[in-house]
Amino acid sequence: MVLSLGVASVAKSRRRQSPGKSPEIRFAPEPASIFLQPQNGGVNKSVSLQELVESRCQSLSSKFRPSWWLFNGHLQTLYSVLGDFSKTDQMWYDRRLLRLLDGGTLGLDFAPLDASTVRDDAPIIVVQHGLTGGSHEPYIRAVLAPACSPVEQGGLGYRAVVVNFRGCSGVPITSPKFYTAAQTDDLRQALMYISKLYPHAPLLGLGFSIGGNVLTRYLAEEGADSLLRSACILGCPWDLKANNDYLLYNNTLGKRLYLRGMGENVITIMKQHRQVFLADPRTAKAAHTVLHMKRPTLTDIDHLFTASVGTTAPFPFEDVHKYYIWASSHKVAEQIRVPCLTINAAGTALFRLLFFHAPGLIVPVDDPVVQRVQTSVGQNGYIVSVLTATGGHLGWFESKRKRWTTKPLLEWMQLFGTDVVRNPIELSLSIDEDGYIRDSRWPNLGCKEVAGGGRIDGNRPKSQLFQGL
Repeated sequence: MVLSLGVASVAKSRRRQSPGKSPEIRFAPEPASIFLQPQNGGVNKSVSLQELVESRCQSLSSKFRPSWWLFNGHLQTLYSVLGDFSKTDQMWYDRRLLRLLDGGTLGLDFAPLDASTVRDDAPIIVVQHGLTGGSHEPYIRAVLAPACSPVEQGGLGYRAVVVNFRGCSGVPITSPKFYTAAQTDDLRQALMYISKLYPHAPLLGLGFSIGGNVLTRYLAEEGADSLLRSACILGCPWDLKANNDYLLYNNTLGKRLYLRGMGENVITIMKQHRQVFLADPRTAKAAHTVLHMKRPTLTDIDHLFTASVGTTAPFPFEDVHKYYIWASSHKVAEQIRVPCLTINAAGTALFRLLFFHAPGLIVPVDDPVVQRVQTSVGQNGYIVSVLTATGGHLGWFESKRKRWTTKPLLEWMQLFGTDVVRNPIELSLSIDEDGYIRDSRWPNLGCKEVAGGGRIDGNRPKSQLFQGL
């Protein structure tokens, strides 16, 4: 479906942009020290993360000027969901399917399609998509199209890998285990495979929405041992319980439009793989209940299925609230030990002041899906928090096709993929007798490539899911 708002041209849209506001950029009191590559045979130079970002990622300070017809978070979000971006930032991928030790399957989409055009040690952007998305998502292509273009064409010349969740973007479900908002082991196994394939390439994380939550938790769990050298996280929901409670109990539009829209997406994926869920006694009862509900919200699905199935700790949970509390990322972010850029559409400073200091007064932040935003980086010197006044959920449109976030993300990735010192990471990977790639630190994990995959057209997804979520 194409959202048409009667705009004659991109040029007209740009002429009528709002004045815009510069985002708030927050650093810890003592930012981490980062070493830059030596110049002309010199020695490594240590620079604070704040100084580095202010000098090398200057577009983070540039004003975000939303199109006049996308002047608030709802419009930005709805355009991201309903707009036609099939001819914008076009991407094709080489899909590889990974079989995991638990029987599940991940789909890794590599770009550019012709791997021979990229050096083996070129930086690799590892992407975690939103709730029911995949490599086809326009918000992903907006970054990867320029990042994976050759340097001589104005790109970064990087490689990218989108880690599609189980069942998403056409990836088959081969075990009754579904994905969750905190399923870091799947990302961990994908990184094992990528690191085995390209052992000399620095890996850079990029996460959107729920994928950002997974990425945040992975970085926190791994600390200094993270295989990702840095990360960018956009539209992260942070406190899942607080965000869900606000949408469910305090916001009619949030429940009827956003929670049900996300619920409809998840149900669509579950229906595509219903035979797997219904055939296993561990998931059959919960799956049958959910699949026969009419227009369930995401909360309904998480309560009846996501939180209640599973035999390994900490699953199952008593209720969805305890699951959301466990899966949230806001309380573990202090444990991140690699440079991490977070961007949220948090509304104006006045709105946040009213919202956070007067809980009874409903003054929402700009992102209609993520109403509770992590606005403080605390004492963690590795985190840079950027808060824009508007942008919606994964929108940030300055025109029909241009997103404000693209340039800052490319600058960050240029910095941490190319300009900083690449300290070698000691890998403890091996291949067992069954062909699984194993890591001695994680004896319960392993993956191997299996048949399937091939060329993927990332511009026209086959499913009829709502994009942008």
